[in-house]
Amino acid sequence: MADYTYRQAKSADPKAPLFVVFHGTGGDENQFFELASELLPGARIIAPRGDVSEGGALRYFKRTAEGVYDMADLALRTTQMIAFVAARKAESEPAAVIGLGYSNGANILAAAQFAAPDLFDASVLMHPLIPFTPPLADFSGRRVLITAGQRDPICPAPLSQRLADYFTAQGAQTGLFWHPGGHELRPEELRETQSFLAPWRA
Repeated sequence: MADYTYRQAKSADPKAPLFVVFHGTGGDENQFFELASELLPGARIIAPRGDVSEGGALRYFKRTAEGVYDMADLALRTTQMIAFVAARKAESEPAAVIGLGYSNGANILAAAQFAAPDLFDASVLMHPLIPFTPPLADFSGRRVLITAGQRDPICPAPLSQRLADYFTAQGAQTGLFWHPGGHELRPEELRETQSFLAPWRA
């Protein structure tokens, strides 16, 4: 199992949701930590730091170009991340395991879901880019929210739509929220995320 460096906010309630948040390229475990506590107060928050460096920018897996992934490395890092999240889950008795990731963080979160559909009860994938065909999986009873920019130059809109269609076809309760901008996070998608997470708020 990868020994990720991570930041944690413990909850007094052992059954509090486990909220795992994944940063984007160039971020770290602090990027969304405070936001996570605002989105899901009372949750046990875990924020792992990506352990791949791309010119000094932290990521969760290697790539050879924009949108061109090192698939062998992605498979390895996905296995490691699944083991990491499973170990954190075993430390308490969470009522739910929820993931949130942005850009590269959304990509490793989605990859973990493809490989272990039962690990996350719900996920928020912000501006994901999945340029490959995911495997068949059973996401019945799972909830997924994808947020995307209609003019995102990094994550083309057709691929965001294709990912949403995939989760729907595999049985997930799927939402797709668009904003009119690009790859940046906007207040309206954060409000949509907050609404999506409402069932697990303390």
